[in-house]
Amino acid sequence: MMNKPFSQACENNKRPILNILSKVFSDTNHVLEIGSGTGQHAVFFGQHLPYLTWQTSDLLINHLGINSWLDEETLTNVERPIVIDLNKTWPMPTNNQHVDGLYTANTLHIISWPLVVKFFEGLAKNLTSGANICIYGPFKYQGKFTSESNANFDLWLKERDINSGIRDIEAILLLANSAGLNLVDDHVMPANNRLLVFSKS
Repeated sequence: MMNKPFSQACENNKRPILNILSKVFSDTNHVLEIGSGTGQHAVFFGQHLPYLTWQTSDLLINHLGINSWLDEETLTNVERPIVIDLNKTWPMPTNNQHVDGLYTANTLHIISWPLVVKFFEGLAKNLTSGANICIYGPFKYQGKFTSESNANFDLWLKERDINSGIRDIEAILLLANSAGLNLVDDHVMPANNRLLVFSKS
């Protein structure tokens, strides 16, 4: 078996995020995770939210790592990853369950702005009315970073990929509104991150 991919950030933030997800997704049946990354969050949340189905997804290059976590835990409520490329139509789960929840962490500052726009277009097209959406990561407010470390992180992101960077919350809220999403909560999280909770009208 391959060595499982590991993210220390996922290890650090999983419990504070779970504290919120356990409330937001208390009446949710089927959560789609966009950008499952290492697979750590999917396994941890699947263990602690056994009543819901957690559908992992990512680009194909990350599936081997996600599956290595799933192979070890053998959770019946966490589904093998599907390929979701934001440039293309989302291949929604085929088990006839309506997706009434969505979770994504540390994605919007990694992908390009045109893909952020397509992400919200995908939410508008694919989620049922009343669905709950949780988006975790850093944001700017009124054009300002919430910490010096976030400002430095933004510089690092742009050196790595000029199309990435920490997004302005105001621009995110405009996209959310155009997708029929209403902001329910904006939670302050550890390490200068936020967890945005939306409901689809």
